[in-house]
Amino acid sequence: QVQLVESGGGLVQSGGSLRLSCAASGSTISTYTIAWYRQSPGKQRESVAHITSGGSTNYADSVKGRFTISRDNAKNTVFLQMNSLKPEDTAVYYCNRAQWVGPSQLYRWGQGTQVTVSS
Repeated sequence: QVQLVESGGGLVQSGGSLRLSCAASGSTISTYTIAWYRQSPGKQRESVAHITSGGSTNYADSVKGRFTISRDNAKNTVFLQMNSLKPEDTAVYYCNRAQWVGPSQLYRWGQGTQVTVSS
């Protein structure tokens, strides 16, 4: 069973940057597409970026050009570099397998990491 631990969140001013980490343990995640998700109060969890096992990436329009997803398979870790942050990026950020695998194939959700962007 894979355990996911997200970290790197915090409070940052608008225009600032943060780098989130998603560390996996229990089994390798290197062969799977991994996504970063976020959820803000009153809204559904949404996928903001994903990276395939081969390193191909895809981004939601709302973060394209500002966020960069990457992975270090040797460390079993996926990263999300967030630049030019906006108040609307405020949310709890989570990582997991890509949503198209279906709910039964997702890992147990971690605690997430809070990102707060002040205006």
